[in-house]
Amino acid sequence: MENRDYLIILFDYYGELLSEDNKKYFEDYYFDNLSLGEIAENNEISRNAVHKHIKSTESKLLFYEEKLKLWEKDKKLKEVINKIDDSKVKEELLKIFE
Repeated sequence: MENRDYLIILFDYYGELLSEDNKKYFEDYYFDNLSLGEIAENNEISRNAVHKHIKSTESKLLFYEEKLKLWEKDKKLKEVINKIDDSKVKEELLKIFE
């Protein structure tokens, strides 16, 4: 999996743990595809400050996953559910992930 995709997945899991600024800069960069310069201009801060915020956010997301392993556990649980033969049980368990 590409690192960008992985970070976006981790943001879905841990985004609420981030500061509002870090969330905003991450979303601008990864979801809105704004350049560091555009983000800096929009927020009236330096390009270097934006870069530091984004790198800090990436580090935090990786740290959270390293410690909590929510994405890894979620992936393994879905693999186990997919092996269940009983379709009703399988359906009920998959509803948890919606």
